[in-house]
Amino acid sequence: MNKGLMHPTRIVPAGFLLAIALGTVTLMLPIATRSGESAGFLTALFTATSAICVTGLITVDTPTFWSPFGQVAIMLMIKIGGLGIMTAATLLGLAAGRRLSLSDRAVALTEHGHLNRAEAISLVKLVFVVSIAIEAIVALALWLRWWLGYGMAAGEAAWHGLFHAISAFNNAGFSTFSANLIDWQADAAILLPIMAAIVIGGIGFPVLHEVWARRNPDRRRRPWSLHSRLTLATTVVLLVMGTLLVLVAEWANPKTLGAMPFGTALLNAAFHSVSMRTAGFNAVDIAAFADPTLSINYVFMLIGGGSAGTAGGLKVTTFALLGFVVWSEVRGHAETTMFGRRVGSAVVRQALSIVLIAIGLIGMVTLIIDWIEPAIDFRYILFETISAFATVGLSAGITAQLSTPSQLLLVLLMFVGRVGTITFVTALALAPRSVHYRYPQEQPIVG
Repeated sequence: MNKGLMHPTRIVPAGFLLAIALGTVTLMLPIATRSGESAGFLTALFTATSAICVTGLITVDTPTFWSPFGQVAIMLMIKIGGLGIMTAATLLGLAAGRRLSLSDRAVALTEHGHLNRAEAISLVKLVFVVSIAIEAIVALALWLRWWLGYGMAAGEAAWHGLFHAISAFNNAGFSTFSANLIDWQADAAILLPIMAAIVIGGIGFPVLHEVWARRNPDRRRRPWSLHSRLTLATTVVLLVMGTLLVLVAEWANPKTLGAMPFGTALLNAAFHSVSMRTAGFNAVDIAAFADPTLSINYVFMLIGGGSAGTAGGLKVTTFALLGFVVWSEVRGHAETTMFGRRVGSAVVRQALSIVLIAIGLIGMVTLIIDWIEPAIDFRYILFETISAFATVGLSAGITAQLSTPSQLLLVLLMFVGRVGTITFVTALALAPRSVHYRYPQEQPIVG
């Protein structure tokens, strides 16, 4: 077989495409809908892509359109997408007792954006153990709350708990309630476990791996890696800043936080701060947000969560790195430093490339959809395209109104946002090229 075809940066997108194709076929089966009729190709494709790419955008109401079979299929697609097609394959190989080849390890690590081959086995084991453990704990908490707190039947409450736990940890945003989590906006016992699952799933497996490894006293004495320090610090700053910004922006809005007691408003501002960067759950009506809040969402959705986890977006490390690049340039420093560490120019170029490609792609698709859909507010179109590319899943309620070409463009954005940036950066890292000549230097005018 052609070795080029077996390159990790080709296998990973192919794996996702295969999963989306199988998911589409599954959701087109008559048994997948409550009506007993086929959902149709576009509806099935859009939903399967959204589930596999752990986005959460929908064109039909999940609990009323899809049958129990269809909902289980969506939940399994979310799980597969969150674990990663190649990581799941690697886990199966480990279970069979097969030693991993270097190419197998590279494939598994490509999916999670982590290029340290020596830690492949421990990483994929951690992915599996952490995901199952967190999902089980959150599912149990939600099951007990809906069963004992609201009088749901035990089986129904267990199903809602399991679905939302998997959807939350994998940052998918799918819900088995038509109003998402709006009916539970005043219940901290429901929102807080979901928030915890979103943060843990979205922080990134390299960070979780380092936290777990520091159980060893010898490892505990070592300094934290730059990646973990940057991810954790930036995540905390963004969560606090997002909470305050949403709280202030929506404080006087009677359609969202304005009608709530302070404690409930603070809870919902914090929940939205967590959800808007990657998860896509909503406990308030997104379409009722004021313009400043929509703008806040644009920025935070684009930033996203941690690298090599279930989160989407440009990633917090990319955002923080470029912030330090600007700060170093303002201070006149020739090199970018963070937390006492120097950052290589190759990483800076990768970060700039990702940001510029993302902005260009989102801008182009937004303009095309705005041209196709003149009756829809441009603000909401931009909201939808950013949400799709960043695999967030929040929606202003226009997804189902879009025409077929517009929905297909969102499908493309979801796929590229989930797979494209990972494989692009990995391709750069795995195939560095040294040039044995240099052109004459000249300084163009900037600014």
